Amino acid sequence: MKRSVLAIIVSALILLSSLVWLFNSASITWGENIQLIIIMVIVAFGLYFAYRRLTSVKRGEPAEDEYSRKVLQKAAALSFYISIYLWLVIMYLTDKFKPETDVMFGWGILGMAVIFALSWVYFNFRGIRNE
Repeated sequence: MKRSVLAIIVSALILLSSLVWLFNSASITWGENIQLIIIMVIVAFGLYFAYRRLTSVKRGEPAEDEYSRKVLQKAAALSFYISIYLWLVIMYLTDKFKPETDVMFGWGILGMAVIFALSWVYFNFRGIRNE
């Protein structure tokens, strides 16, 4: 229950800070629009995750069972492995195009979040094979 509330609070803070950033920026480029869309997808993923946990608790089921822990562990391992290559690509692009460092860090962090969300969706719907 505490983790669900924490996920909702973190999602709301991310959404609020994104809206503050959106309203305080003078002009928004296409790259910032894409970042904003990705942030909204990540917030939606966090809210979905919290909703699933809250509904499980309301039904009297454990919020997190052994299978969901295993899915989370597999998704984290796969996303870590893929994120290493993402940062390698980002380092190559930084060397090639000389963009601002903080922009590339932002893209890297957003990319890691998207990779984790996609790997969680993959393992959650595909299932985990017996090892």
